[in-house]
Amino acid sequence: MEYGPPVFVRHDIVHNKTVVNELKSKGVIFVEELDEIPNTKQPIIFSAHGVAKSIINDAKNNNLNIIDATCPLVSKVHIEATKLHNNGYEIILIGHKNHPEVIGTIGQLPNGSIKLIEDIEDAKKFIPNQINKLAYITQTTLSVDDTIEIINLLKSKYPNIKSPHKNDICYATTNRQEVVKNISKVAEVIFVVGSEHSSNSQRLVEVGKKSGCKASYLIEDETKIKWDVLDNIKNLAITAGASAPEVIVERIIKEISKKYKINLVNNTYTEEKITFKLPKIRR
Repeated sequence: MEYGPPVFVRHDIVHNKTVVNELKSKGVIFVEELDEIPNTKQPIIFSAHGVAKSIINDAKNNNLNIIDATCPLVSKVHIEATKLHNNGYEIILIGHKNHPEVIGTIGQLPNGSIKLIEDIEDAKKFIPNQINKLAYITQTTLSVDDTIEIINLLKSKYPNIKSPHKNDICYATTNRQEVVKNISKVAEVIFVVGSEHSSNSQRLVEVGKKSGCKASYLIEDETKIKWDVLDNIKNLAITAGASAPEVIVERIIKEISKKYKINLVNNTYTEEKITFKLPKIRR
């Protein structure tokens, strides 16, 4: 670790307990608010979910050593929201209330600038203040199908609503949901490796169930394997949320192979070649 402990992180760096616990063992201290951090020159990292502008301003005013690790795809949504607001648009954010990414996105603009829609019922009830300059953005870790349903309803009600230049939902989220749709046709059981706090992992379980595999389960690691559902099945599919380390998947496969004779088939439905630069301060 370049800086040496302690390194502070505001909120979980990603929603995965294994990643968080490993970092804790190396001296990382996770906090929810900046006032929990003592006077220090040690780095304070903002998590991948992003933070409100007020948090950034507070950190700068207190001369904290900030490393902003906001996911570039989340930053893209922040930039979109700011541009729309500056151009006079009323903004709808499709997302889950109280999710840190949503809190951070809403916090990019003055209070009341962004209206939150969580589901299709919210979309049905939504009444804009203006229809000529109306736009929507989305949380990056949503169910693609559920989001499309909401967007289609909004477009039918407000044909001139402005869409993002590119889909806001994370490519890794989209790819994994597409894979789950495919494997749900043949899998009798699906294990989604991920944390219960991970929005994109939770969405994968939902997609599995909606796509035909009712026996879709979220498991944190090899200690949470649901052994009772594995008897008398032929096809088990294992996938993982975007923030789940591959080593956990490997450990799960290893544990299952101790009890069952397995034929491992690695299906790569799509290759992910996108890479991101390190935060500016670390380049």
